[in-house]
Amino acid sequence: MAKIIQITDFADSALDVYARLSEGQLLNRHEPEKGMFIAESPKVIERALDAGCEPVSCLVEDRQIEGEAAPVLERLKDIPVYTAPFSVLTQLTGFKLTRGMLCAMKRPAPPELKTLCGNAYRIAVLEHVVNPTNVGAIIRSAAALMMDCVLLTPDCSDPLYRRAIRVSMGTVFQIPWAYFPENIDWIDFLKTQGFRTVAMALRKDTVTIDDPQLLSEKRLAIILGTEGEGLEESTIDRCDYTVKIPMADGVDSLNVAAASAVAFWELGRKRGNDA
Repeated sequence: MAKIIQITDFADSALDVYARLSEGQLLNRHEPEKGMFIAESPKVIERALDAGCEPVSCLVEDRQIEGEAAPVLERLKDIPVYTAPFSVLTQLTGFKLTRGMLCAMKRPAPPELKTLCGNAYRIAVLEHVVNPTNVGAIIRSAAALMMDCVLLTPDCSDPLYRRAIRVSMGTVFQIPWAYFPENIDWIDFLKTQGFRTVAMALRKDTVTIDDPQLLSEKRLAIILGTEGEGLEESTIDRCDYTVKIPMADGVDSLNVAAASAVAFWELGRKRGNDA
């Protein structure tokens, strides 16, 4: 059983990870091997543990120790578990705890791009998606709707930001994902890995998402852009397909997270040898 520690000093440096460190400080780009993230709620924490993430400490509402948090605490062994009443924790963290439990964990090492792509048939690619809510929602759809992995351009929001993890319901630990390096031509990389590239965009030269030729492709990289501006024109120009989702009259587009779910459902149903 983990070691239960009653909070008596808000200034305790062990609580900095929950109360005083920004997302950027947790990420720790200068020393990524020391980076951490925060998982919220027992279900999400369990998914992170199942994926092999290493816990550092926990912050738990006192009434949850024998409640929803109990099965998770049984798995945490010797790490410190800080606890206090709900009112105290809300004061400490500045927001309500989801299901009364937070867990600080070490960031896992990112997988190799070529390894991710090697056995993949359908992948999601995010370009300049900076809203962590959208990143979390897209990853949740990708995990549920037959995508093999998610790749992100370097300026995308971090899938391990607290909000992204929460919105994804922990599926960021169930589907593999990685960033493209800064110095890579990522469209060229995808093509060298055998993927046909699909730009989700509104242009006159688009095909519909149920186009037979598109659905017959064995390996597809489905590329989505940031909310509002969408994909870079240069990205669209270089893709093999530009694809649109048919809309009712008077509606031009969906939110990028909603569009991703439609695209993943339609293009993920036929994959690999079935494509």
